[in-house]
Amino acid sequence: MIFRVVLLCLFLLVLEIYTFQVFKTIIKNKSILYSIQIASVAFSIYIVYALMQFDRSVGQTQKTMFTMALLLLVYLPKIIFTIVLLGEDLYRLGVGTLNYFSNYDESKDFFNSRRKFVSQIGLGLAAVPFLSLIYGITVGKYNYKVIKQRIFFPDLPDAFDGFTITQISDVHSGSFDNPDKIQHAIDLINEQGSDLILFTGDIVNTHAKEMHPWIETFNKIDKHEYGKFSVLGNHDYGEYVTWKTEQEKEENFEDIKKLYGQIGFNLLLNEHTFIKKGNDQIALVGVENWGHNFKQAGDLDKASGSLQKQDFKILMSHDPSHWNKVVQHDKRHFQLTLSGHTHGMQFGIEIPGYFKWSLVQYVYEQWAGLYENVGRYVYVNRGFGFHAYPGRVGIMPEITVIELKKAPNVA
Repeated sequence: MIFRVVLLCLFLLVLEIYTFQVFKTIIKNKSILYSIQIASVAFSIYIVYALMQFDRSVGQTQKTMFTMALLLLVYLPKIIFTIVLLGEDLYRLGVGTLNYFSNYDESKDFFNSRRKFVSQIGLGLAAVPFLSLIYGITVGKYNYKVIKQRIFFPDLPDAFDGFTITQISDVHSGSFDNPDKIQHAIDLINEQGSDLILFTGDIVNTHAKEMHPWIETFNKIDKHEYGKFSVLGNHDYGEYVTWKTEQEKEENFEDIKKLYGQIGFNLLLNEHTFIKKGNDQIALVGVENWGHNFKQAGDLDKASGSLQKQDFKILMSHDPSHWNKVVQHDKRHFQLTLSGHTHGMQFGIEIPGYFKWSLVQYVYEQWAGLYENVGRYVYVNRGFGFHAYPGRVGIMPEITVIELKKAPNVA
């Protein structure tokens, strides 16, 4: 433990040294230079203090999210400064070594002075994530996008050709701080006029009380002709805080399950129901959370009951790793799975229809959008809310509208 603390302190010291060198090379006014350095150290002290004050019995709060935002804003640029200047130092060391052992020129310093333009490059590169993070906090986190996806199935019952489903996921109501923006999102949901609406989990960060200020707003989601259904996400189990007693934890869990009903959603707990239209029907299956390296309360066998391969099935399962590890290999052939959970890490690059990238893709094979395997599809919603970092950069909050079409498999 002591070794890790020492290692962390050394790492932070290196960041401070290189950051100071960047500004020292560019700024000649000592008053401004030292003011920047004092502010930098002050921010660092606050961040360390705030992190030390984190209370696991409370969990995430607006203060902890502010601290996370400040940590990223302060240290991500410093890391970039360090990478750029360290690269220059390695170059300078290489050139100096070559000069020393070959044609040694005494008129040249072994370690040439730092070049101003390298510091300027570091400052320019660091400005990109810094400004992006500011945008994500002020605009991005409520920049809702309606994404429409048409999916074709050869075995879709005739009556459901053209059937529309709105999906929301990962609300994380405890993170919200702007009622007008949330009302705007609810209005967007209602504007879609879908046949069915599905909510794939994580109504809160941890505590049921987080949703209480927002119940009235979410109750404004229109009744949909074929219903409103939901499942639980990993955060709905209250497992990321320390509880005084197991009973207190269980009471919170029961209250969270009731929240879905309080906003008009029918919560499916390892069970299924049928959506009937005309003479046809499709099975809607809802499992509790099942995630690789997360809680595995989901029971696909129990939820499916006597459903057969020939039944058309839509599965709600919060974590897409369930589809990756289990569902896509199941012999009952679940035609469509709807998931969320990843948030697209709330940080990435996406050009719709052409390119998408996020660090989360190195953890989840299916992390945003539509994926297919032998006629089995999973759609991963990018999330309605935000968690930990109070913003979104590149990966915007999503309201999904899926249209089911009867035709050969063409995504």
